[in-house]
Formats: sequence, C-alpha cells, structure tokens
Amino acid sequence: EGLIEFYDSFKDMFEFFCKNTTIHGTIRLVCSDSNRMKTAFWTLLLLASFGMLYWQFALMFSQYWAYPVVLTMSMHSEPKMFPAITICNLDPYRFELVSEHLVQLDHMAEESIAFLYGINTSASLFHVNEKNIRIKDLSSTGNLSRSSFKLSQNFSLMRMSDHSNRSGKKLSSVGFRLCNATGGNCFYKTYSSGMDAILEWYRFHYMNIMSQLPVIINISDHEEQIEDMVYSCQYDGEPCRPSDYVHFHHPVFGSCYTFNSKGTDSFWTATKPGIPYGLSLILRAEQKDHIPLLSTVAGVKVMIHNHNQTPFLEHEGFDIRPGIATTIGIQQDEVNRLGGNYGKCTTNGNDVNVKLLYNNSYTLQACLHSCFQHIMVRKCGCGYYYYPLPPGAEYCDYNKQPAWGHCFYQLYNRLRNHHLNCFDQCPKPCRESLYKVSAGTAKWPSAKSQDWIRQALRHQNGYNSTSNRLDIAKVTIFYQQLNYQSVNESPLLSENLLLSSMGSQWSLWFGSSVLSVVEMFELLIDTLVLSLLFCYQRFRSKKT
Repeated sequence: EGLIEFYDSFKDMFEFFCKNTTIHGTIRLVCSDSNRMKTAFWTLLLLASFGMLYWQFALMFSQYWAYPVVLTMSMHSEPKMFPAITICNLDPYRFELVSEHLVQLDHMAEESIAFLYGINTSASLFHVNEKNIRIKDLSSTGNLSRSSFKLSQNFSLMRMSDHSNRSGKKLSSVGFRLCNATGGNCFYKTYSSGMDAILEWYRFHYMNIMSQLPVIINISDHEEQIEDMVYSCQYDGEPCRPSDYVHFHHPVFGSCYTFNSKGTDSFWTATKPGIPYGLSLILRAEQKDHIPLLSTVAGVKVMIHNHNQTPFLEHEGFDIRPGIATTIGIQQDEVNRLGGNYGKCTTNGNDVNVKLLYNNSYTLQACLHSCFQHIMVRKCGCGYYYYPLPPGAEYCDYNKQPAWGHCFYQLYNRLRNHHLNCFDQCPKPCRESLYKVSAGTAKWPSAKSQDWIRQALRHQNGYNSTSNRLDIAKVTIFYQQLNYQSVNESPLLSENLLLSSMGSQWSLWFGSSVLSVVEMFELLIDTLVLSLLFCYQRFRSKKT
C-alpha cells in the first residue's frame, strides 16, 4: 500500500477516471450526477459513440483482410536491352525419314477432298519435287519410312447431316469420328468450315507420323541454314553475327530463328529510339510447298517476346506478307504484381506444383502446356506431339494407342472450358514485360527498283527466283521510344494506413489519442485488481 494507492470503492475509481481521463465527454457522467436525465443522455451518447467507433473498425478490418490492391503507373527512361525476336518461314519441313508416310497422307487428303467437294487437287496441291524427298542413310535410326507404321483408315473425313440455322438456311459440317478403346463412346470432331476440318484432320495424322521419329533426332539439324532464309540482318547499323541467333524447329511453322534469345550481349543494348537503330531483316518468304495442308499461308511469322522465354507462335505473333516492307514499332510495358495475400503469382516458378517441360524461364503458357502434357500422359498413356515429353513418356501413335485422339480432344475441351485444374495450378508471373506493337506496310521492292534489288541479292546471297510472284520481304523492328511504362500493384490499405484510419476514427468519435487507449486499459486493470482485493477481503472475513 506504500507503493500503490487503492480505491475505496468502484465508485471512487470511476469518478477519478471520468474527471482525469483525456477522453472527451466522460466528465459529463459525474459532474451532472444530480441530474439523472443529463447523466442518462450522456451515457447513451457515449455508448452510441463506442458502437459507431467499433462498427467503423469492423469495416476497416474487413477491407484490410480482403487485401485489395491499387495500380500505380510510372514512366521510366533509360537504355535497355532489345527484346528477343523469333522468325519462322511458315514452311513446315518434309523430313526425309518419314517422307514416304507423308506422301501417303497427301494421297489420302487428295481422295478426301475429291470425295467431299469433287475437286482434283493432285496436280496443283500435292505435286511434290522428288528431289526434296530423300531418306538419309542414318545407321542409328534406320529407314523409318519402311517401318511397321501404317496410316489408319478409321478417321475418314465425312460430311455430317444438314441442319438449318435461324434464317432457315441449310448448313452442313465436316469432321471425323473418334472413339475410345472399347468403341462404346464415340463423338464427331466437326467444323462448320470444311477447310478447318481438313487442316485438323491432316494435323492429326501428321502427329502420328512424326511420333515415329526418335526423340534423340534434332529435326532442326536437317533443315535449311539461316542464309537460305535471312538474306540481310542489321541491328543499329551493324551486321548481325552468327552468335546472335539460335535455331529450332516448329512442327507447324517450320524453321525458326530467335535473335537475342538470352539478352546478355551488350551488342543488343538499345540506346536510341527510331527506325535506323532497330533490327532490319530481308527475308525469303518463298513457300516450297513442303507440306501444303499443314501450313496454308505464305510469308514469315514474327513474334516479339522476352528473353529466355519459349515463343508460343500458335498463340502470339503476326504474319509478314511477301513483297511488303513492314515497319514494326514496339513500346514496352512492365507489370509488377504483389503476390502473397494480395494475389496469386510466382517469382520464378519454383513454388508451382507443375514441373515445367521447357528449359526456359517460367511463363503462363509454358506452365499450362506442361500441365496439360502431364495430364495427357497420365490419362491417355502418351504425350501430345506439339509439347515436350516428360521423362519416360512417348508420343502418341494410333498404331499403339488407337484411342488417344478421343482422349486428347476431350481433355483439350476441358482445358479450354477451364474444367481442368491447370489454370488453378499455373499463376501469372509476378513480374513480366509486355510489348505493344504498331505496324506500317508499303510495297517492296517497288516496280522500278525490284530488278536491281533482285540482282544484288542474287550476287550476294545466291538468290534465285523463277516465279513471277514476290518471294522476299523486308522487316524493320525498332523501339518507338525508350520510355517504358511500369504498372505496379500496391496495397490499397497497408498497416500504416490502417493504423492512421483507426486513429482518425478514434479522434472523430472521442477526440482522444493513443494515450487515451492506455488510460482505458489502466481502468480495466484497476477494476480487475480491485475486484480481486474485495473478493480476498470477503473470503478472509468469512473465514474469521
């Protein structure tokens, strides 16, 4: 009792608190104790203020625990690395080891088109230069064209029954039939356009043929060299070097080259914006008709993407028309996501449950493709030819897995309708760069300059054109400006802002501060201690 002064009663303690606290309005509870109406009024007013205060606190915490974000935009200007550029010749390669099977498939396609439309296309569409079909004598692989693989006749194209649309016009669809292993569950893969049906049917057979190639064979080693496709390459006025590109093969878009794929060479640093300081290419856009039903367009496929990123040309990119000079201006945007409680994203993909099948950096498309391939191997027993294989798996072949087409198309429809969990397992990158593209075109070469341009290409690059059609194209890719826009996510209600808002509400309803809160805790502790003392005194008095 020499150190702590105790109150004689709860009333004394409450009066002392009301007269000395910094909370506004409490003194009115004791200074007007002779007027019960005023005391009741101020009591109700203080209770209502407490209720409003904690209602506001509940709203703040519910908003804080929802973890909303706000987007902030900022502009930056600095020298930066030129993006990676991938070009493909849109000319799928007729690989020698399976060329005989491809010829058989061409004949099947010729018969199907004749059956559906009564058109004889053998002379114009399926004429193949026999000199281009050579089977190399590879002792390690043998002659795969004479293997036991047989093209299946169970997937013939057929015209479905006619039906009428809303206007009463009769429509028909074209497709082919797919069944499971027992044949009890079948469906028709149909298209309203016969062209789309023929292309999909051809690709389905093409994947089964290409699955015969051993995985150890690098198809890009058997294709043309870059000099056969790129007649001229300059960046920032300097000629490109052999180390500036990597070569790979795409099953549909043919021979592809990626410039500045790693983004580590200072040669590709962009110091100035404008056309003269960009990448200028003169490309061969001639189509040799290697596989005409696999690629029906002539030109060059171009995609602008980040470094160390797998280019998914079937989802992105644009086509360059032959006989045209195309200038492409790019503008970079950078997106930074918070992740954690504020959203689902990944920094480098290490925390994602899907094992990536691509050797490049993490992207959403790479994760989705890898996820689908893992499910495909688990459900169908084989892998989709257009995606890399997991260890120990093999590509689908309807000679070995007759029902893989039925399994694949059903799985793909589920993925497209977001019924597979791949979209849940594959978050977006927390940081990514996006490129806005604007393009302009002009006829190139002009009528008066095409003769000397072709002569110059013929002497320098061995260019030879016997066709009257234009088979070269010019592409210039450049930064429109070195300024780039950064879009950053930030918490809408951070811890500091939450505390500041709570303090504002407390000051609004009671005109007090943090010390007033300490005073309320002191009142609660005093009440608890005084209650224990009174209980102890009562216990001793009863015992005595």
